[in-house]
Amino acid sequence: GIITKSVTRYPREGNPPPRIAETSSGMLNSIGLANLGVDEYCSKIIPSLNKLDTNIIINIAGTAITDYVETMQILESYESKHIGYEINISCPNVKEGGMSFGVSPEMTNALTSSLRKETKKMLIMKLSPNVTNIEDIALAAQDGGADAVSAINTVVGMGIDINTKKSKLHTVLGGLSGPAIKPIALANIYKINKAINIPIIGIGGISCMEDIIEFILAGADLVQIGTMNYNNPNIGIRLSDELDSYCQLNNINSLQELKGKVRIG
Repeated sequence: GIITKSVTRYPREGNPPPRIAETSSGMLNSIGLANLGVDEYCSKIIPSLNKLDTNIIINIAGTAITDYVETMQILESYESKHIGYEINISCPNVKEGGMSFGVSPEMTNALTSSLRKETKKMLIMKLSPNVTNIEDIALAAQDGGADAVSAINTVVGMGIDINTKKSKLHTVLGGLSGPAIKPIALANIYKINKAINIPIIGIGGISCMEDIIEFILAGADLVQIGTMNYNNPNIGIRLSDELDSYCQLNNINSLQELKGKVRIG
């Protein structure tokens, strides 16, 4: 399937450039949730998504619970074939002085519960690694009615141009993604798997078939590939084929046989 980039209640131009910078093992970005807003998204984007022969999950972002709820209500009312939602909870909650939803179990639970009332479609809460205990956030999402969690979102990072002495992003700090964050992602998936019993979608630096197996062994049920699509848009198809070959070679009927089976020590 395909998970879209974030859509918000109202249009957002995003942050000024530069807002993407390549790193030695990934990418820094500070896009600022640039998008058309949900009304125009429904009229211009969803018709194209409806033509795709795959599962579509729409990512939603917001700055208050009402933003998320209204965005979902509009999407729910539109004739769309999408099967679910992934909720970006790394957004700053303006009602709470800019604190991100994803750093507070209470806020995560409140948001999840509110959105659960609005849809029967799949509800996935996307977790941030920039927290004290990601297990608590995952458990709050589960208790709020989430069908699954996805993890991790980007790690806070920075780049500096030594010639100009300027930061490589206009916002100075941005989100680091790509192979550099894979060990962080694996550790978080391992911790989340010990805390919850709903499915986990692993994200963070996947670039080869072996990476996917690592994520499954750590506790993931599914995986997402983000940054490496920029390098090779066909990577998902290739890795799917390689996974089939791996399973056949190792007499594995389902990847669920490997879920959380990492050996300790």
